[in-house]
Amino acid sequence: MTTPDEELIPLSALNQFAYCPRRCYLIHAEGEFEDNVHTLRGSHEHERVDSVRHEVSAGVRVEYGLPVWSRRLGITGKCDAVEFHPDGSVYPVEYKHGKRKRWINDDLQLAAQGMCLEETLGRPAPKGAIYHHQSRRRREVVIDGTLRGAVEAAARQVRELLAGGRLPPPVDDGRRCPKCSLRDICQPELARSSGRLTALRAKLFEPEDNTR
Repeated sequence: MTTPDEELIPLSALNQFAYCPRRCYLIHAEGEFEDNVHTLRGSHEHERVDSVRHEVSAGVRVEYGLPVWSRRLGITGKCDAVEFHPDGSVYPVEYKHGKRKRWINDDLQLAAQGMCLEETLGRPAPKGAIYHHQSRRRREVVIDGTLRGAVEAAARQVRELLAGGRLPPPVDDGRRCPKCSLRDICQPELARSSGRLTALRAKLFEPEDNTR
């Protein structure tokens, strides 16, 4: 099954979804977005990707800002950098502002880029790398069957989320919310409190059991 161009979802939505489905919906369904120090740094570093020293082996060609898409997965986006290796393989490189995170969202985005490259260029993309500006090192990621399956599942789930028209609840994880640029819009504490109040109200006003 293929997806028409006008129905392709942004590849970055997979990253947002893996980090927080509520953030993904706010950005891609409701058009909400606010910058903070983390997003501003990330945007600045993405703009200067082609000026950052990118060391490669002899015979490797590098292309920056390469548009990619997959009609099978229904996604489209742009690669920060793509290395074209002499053996015919392609190697996407994604640039990230901070150090390595504990979540899978960055790896998922990189794998999705590799799968798009395979479809658009007809070349294998068995591996890629994430360059972390904070450590100035790149971390290689094997685009294996497990990661590919996660990309396919995320693409399907994002499409269902955006089509469903319903804002999901906040992620119950205090490690993610403090650094999120949408915290004031999302109001995770208020949303969680509302859910707890609803559950408490339901318990307080349960119908009496008259069978006893």
